[in-house]
Amino acid sequence: MDYLRVGVIVRPHGVHGEVKVMSLSDTLERFMNLDSAYIEKKGSNYEPITVLGAKLMDDGAVLKLSGCTTREQAELLRNSYVCVDRAHAITLPEDSNFIVDLIGCSVFDTRKVYYGKLVDVYETGANDVYEIKGDCVLRIPALKRLVLSVDVPSKRILLDADVLEEVGLFED
Repeated sequence: MDYLRVGVIVRPHGVHGEVKVMSLSDTLERFMNLDSAYIEKKGSNYEPITVLGAKLMDDGAVLKLSGCTTREQAELLRNSYVCVDRAHAITLPEDSNFIVDLIGCSVFDTRKVYYGKLVDVYETGANDVYEIKGDCVLRIPALKRLVLSVDVPSKRILLDADVLEEVGLFED
């Protein structure tokens, strides 16, 4: 099964087992409709969990999870990821992709130069930054004028070679 991370548990909240979650999703409200999820444990083990309630905060959400009734139990979940399976993922707008689907894509430009594979996406607020590793490390802003196409099924990203010369950051 394919899981998508929607949040990370940062700490217990209160004394009754609630947990504070930092959202990894663009939509904080998604936690209000979350009935079931998975807790990702070390070693890629996923434990199903029922979400009994959610409250939105300015900097995240507070979740009440089944089986978590004490602060000590909540503390054991610190730094664990809250995940959903793909069937319960939110619907993305057109021309948007989940970061997990971009990781591993081969990156080429319009001159057929291969740069490597996309290994990370940094969310900066203004625009995402893609990190590509091949013979060197390349970081690029995810701009529409630069990223001409993303073909997730083929795991290929096409960049405009002329724009890349302007905005790409190459490291040896």
